[in-house]
Amino acid sequence: MNAPMSSPAPRRRSRWIWIWIALALALVLVVVFWAFVRKAPAPAAETSAAAGAAEEPRPAMTVTVVKPERASLPIGLQANGDVSAWQEASIGAEVSGLRLAAVNVNVGDSVRKGQVLAVFASETTRADSLQSQASVMQAEASYENAKADADRARAIQDTGALSRSQVAQYLTQEKVARAQWEAAKAALAANEVRLGNTQVKAPDDGVISARSATVGAVVASGQELFRLVRQGRMEWRAEVTPSEVGRIRVGQKAQVTAATGLEVSGQVRAIAPSANPQTRNILVFVDLPRHTDLKAGTFARGRFDLGQSDALTVPSESVVVRDGNTYVFVIDAQNKANQRKVQTGRRVGERVELLEGLKPEESVAVQGAGFLNEADLVKVVP
Repeated sequence: MNAPMSSPAPRRRSRWIWIWIALALALVLVVVFWAFVRKAPAPAAETSAAAGAAEEPRPAMTVTVVKPERASLPIGLQANGDVSAWQEASIGAEVSGLRLAAVNVNVGDSVRKGQVLAVFASETTRADSLQSQASVMQAEASYENAKADADRARAIQDTGALSRSQVAQYLTQEKVARAQWEAAKAALAANEVRLGNTQVKAPDDGVISARSATVGAVVASGQELFRLVRQGRMEWRAEVTPSEVGRIRVGQKAQVTAATGLEVSGQVRAIAPSANPQTRNILVFVDLPRHTDLKAGTFARGRFDLGQSDALTVPSESVVVRDGNTYVFVIDAQNKANQRKVQTGRRVGERVELLEGLKPEESVAVQGAGFLNEADLVKVVP
């Protein structure tokens, strides 16, 4: 008996199932590919939009702008120099071999003319003066006696009672006695002067700038005891080059700044006729007002006033210094900053003179100028 044959129907059904599965997978792949193709342009569009947004200009910062202004500025000549005493007096001893008994002043003291600065021991000099007075009195008595004899001889010289030689002798004795009297008076006067010189007095009003006097010291005649700044006056000795000195005149004003920062106004008193052989500069002497902060020997700088002139100025805040050069930032119609190199001149208060590099009709950044760079976009506010 033969075995039964399997039916072809199940096999066909299985084949169709696999065919449908393959078709479904193919459809899925097509859908996925189509979705990928449709979604691919979207990132490109987003990138373009982002790039467009990035290209939109944004202001770097907010600034204020102004235009240059014309102003009349003073013309000045800068110079350096030292503060010195107008005149310094050397006060020395006029007596020799005496001991200093007292010193009444010190460095920095203000004194008046005739004030006693120091005193020498005067016992010896006073004794010499008393002795001279006695010599004067003795010489005066001798003169009066000789004069009486000479008067009697003159009265009887024509009577023949005395010879001519005797008359001449009496007259000569009178002259000798008178000469001795005058000499005694001169010696007394010299001793009185010596006695007066035991007091060292100030020759003028002023300030003591140096002292070498010491109590108990025995000094020689002419030895310096004190130095005195006469009348307390100081002067500024400015050094000016030969090419610049021709612009300065006697009587011109000068603004001087001392080492302490003190600013005073002086006046040109004199100009040296020759230059310093070492520096080749010429000294200009400027009288300064009295002030305790002005010390002799200190450095000072100053400016001579030579008049005024017209200038193009901008606020000092708008001037930027970078890499040793001076710039301003010109703001154009599109509110862009253009870095412009300029040359500055005089500075007066908050204004700076521009010599070149800027036109009068251009606007420059003021507030915030120090933070700008070339081609920065700014927002301008009033």
